[in-house]
Amino acid sequence: MQFSENWLRSLVNTDLDSQALSHALTMAGLEVEEMQPVAAPFSKVVVAKILSAEKHPDADRLQICKVDVGLAEPLQIVCGAANARVGLIAPCAMVGAELPGISIKQAKVRGVESFGMMCSSKELGISAEATGLLELDENAIVGQSIREHLDLDDNLLTLKLTPNRSDCLSITGIARDVAAITGAETRFEAIEAVTAMLKSAKTVIVSEKTVCPRYCGRLISGVNAKASTPDWIIKRIERSGLRSISALVDVTNYVLLELGQPMHAFDAAKLNGDITVRFANVNESLSLLNDQTIQLKSDDLVIADANGAVALAGIMGGKLTSVDDATTEIFLESAFFTPSVIAGKARRLGLSTDSSYRFERGVDFGNTKNALEYATKLILEICGGQAGEVTEVVGSLPVRQPVKLRMARLISVLGIPFEAGKVAQLLTQLGFDFTEVNSIFTVVPPSYRFDINIEEDLIEEIARLHGYDHIPAIAPVANLLMLSAPEARLHQNKLRDSLVAVGYQEVVNYSFVDESWERDLLGNAAPIKLQNPIASNLSVMRTSLWGGLLDTLAYNLNRKQDRAFLFEIGAVYFKQANSFVETTRVSGLAYGSTKPEQWAADSADIDFFEVKAHVDRLVGAKATYEKAEHSALHPGQTAQILLDGKVIGWLGKLHPKWQQQYSLTKATYLFELDLEAISNHQIPTYQEVSKLLPIRRDLAVVLDENIAVGEVLNAITKAEIPLIIDVALFDLYQGQGVAENKKSLALSVLMHDTQKTLTDSDADTTITILLQLLQNQFAATLRN
Repeated sequence: MQFSENWLRSLVNTDLDSQALSHALTMAGLEVEEMQPVAAPFSKVVVAKILSAEKHPDADRLQICKVDVGLAEPLQIVCGAANARVGLIAPCAMVGAELPGISIKQAKVRGVESFGMMCSSKELGISAEATGLLELDENAIVGQSIREHLDLDDNLLTLKLTPNRSDCLSITGIARDVAAITGAETRFEAIEAVTAMLKSAKTVIVSEKTVCPRYCGRLISGVNAKASTPDWIIKRIERSGLRSISALVDVTNYVLLELGQPMHAFDAAKLNGDITVRFANVNESLSLLNDQTIQLKSDDLVIADANGAVALAGIMGGKLTSVDDATTEIFLESAFFTPSVIAGKARRLGLSTDSSYRFERGVDFGNTKNALEYATKLILEICGGQAGEVTEVVGSLPVRQPVKLRMARLISVLGIPFEAGKVAQLLTQLGFDFTEVNSIFTVVPPSYRFDINIEEDLIEEIARLHGYDHIPAIAPVANLLMLSAPEARLHQNKLRDSLVAVGYQEVVNYSFVDESWERDLLGNAAPIKLQNPIASNLSVMRTSLWGGLLDTLAYNLNRKQDRAFLFEIGAVYFKQANSFVETTRVSGLAYGSTKPEQWAADSADIDFFEVKAHVDRLVGAKATYEKAEHSALHPGQTAQILLDGKVIGWLGKLHPKWQQQYSLTKATYLFELDLEAISNHQIPTYQEVSKLLPIRRDLAVVLDENIAVGEVLNAITKAEIPLIIDVALFDLYQGQGVAENKKSLALSVLMHDTQKTLTDSDADTTITILLQLLQNQFAATLRN
């Protein structure tokens, strides 16, 4: 919202200077985004009149002018402007004047003395380009300062308004707020009804009173559409960012800016029959003022006559019924449309109009008829004519529900003492009607404040008028207790440290992913879809962290990073019956060489077993692994991770199909674990270090080749054979000396007793028990 500071000051009497006014508006929530002067600073430039103009003897394009600048004697000025002529009134810079980039001095121009310079708008810094001298009104006072005459001691203020403050999309609304902020008096002129001189009127039918609860219109006959718009109106609308078009259009724009009420003038001669406010018909089209023809939809509200739609309600008028220089009779409309019926329509059509911007945020429905009377008055003064009776159709206007403000709640929220008298004063400054009983204010918001609906809205009003900078910054005081951190509960930071220690880097990805990832990579045919995704490729909730890790890997590889160890701790989401479940997982990806390139070791790519070791670090080497299949992983190098017999995650090599799709030249290994499953662990217990030496026995057993080594080791661990403290595989053999479909496992068995030295007989007994266990469960035999 851009406006002239002088226009604002004509409506509200404040003693604040420009900078103080800008600061006050900003601190009250109406942020002044920019403040710039109307014209660059200059001095000693006055209104002047050319009395005579003679051709320069030595230059074809120069004239020697006698110029009246309000002094006793006229000045002689050499001028080269094409429009310089006798009787022209234009700005004149006197000797000693300082213009933007120019110092005016007495000089000789081709041998002729010149005592000043006639000026264009460009030389005064008013416009970027000019074709000649700035021609002034015939009524301009010769000798008057040009800054005073053109009102150049003015600033253009641009407010960056929040969407809820639609009341400040007008000079009147801003003036009301300035008065509330500063306590200054407003100078609003009372709007009086124009006396109707015509009996004729248009019949208005509002078919959709729920979305158009108020519609006012009147005929004005005998207008002169060619009349010139007064300079004061042109100056104000142009300084508000609009251009002057014609007197009739300029008046509607002026009322829009001053009162915030969008209006439209139809050429009455081009209207056929009654005016109807309705939704668009099927296959109905409309040619707009900007020469754009649109195909209307059933939810587009239109103003129509007997021939069809003539305007898109609240957005833009139609081309066929627009006013022009030949217009002699107009139908002037002023209406209130509910914000919901206008919101989004202009954007859908690629339009952005001042009317739609206001209507979709809320227009003062209590000022609809006043705006029509004000516009009528201006049109009659400027264009002449006679006004008809006002046709008004009123439906169910919005009801402004009372809002209660409790003093106790106000003090609690703001944290500063407030007296009821002070609150009453601020509410009065805002122009709110209220009553106060037992320290509870009941406030009825005015028709122009759509943003006052709940108690917090009133608290905000009190805070901004009191001044945010007057609210002291008080540090909160509280008794803070350290949260419990059970030793048996593994903190996420421990997991992070464990992975970082072996070279991983943490990443954070969106919880929203591409639907194709879920469908193809993870085999999830029914992912949780978002109703309003932020992007088409972020349309569903993830059920695994792998998609984001692979995408991050591809991003790094495209930037010449040939090695990546990545991990993420994040939430995944699942459907469960009629609800949704969120769980947290830790996931990792390993690609490239085991270690960064270095001189002390050969380069070797990461393999399955090294990644398995990384997983064992996370779960405390208590996990078991079972061969399985996963849509994202290699069929022969995939394992489910189990803890206490329960599946807690996956480990494996990326499937060749996905390796090819992501253009990965090396094997990629992935793992994922349920965070909750690995967060609880046993607390280490003290055990005395034995002074006695353990005994190691090695044995080789032959069993079926389909039996996994993990099954064997797990069975030995579960059996808890006395004296055995560790069993490890150190060799696997198949070939000569071992029967077909069999394999030989070489196991090292470590035995120990902390109370006595073991004898050979003790060790033999233990090994016998072990062999018996292997024979019973796996049909294993001792290898000869």
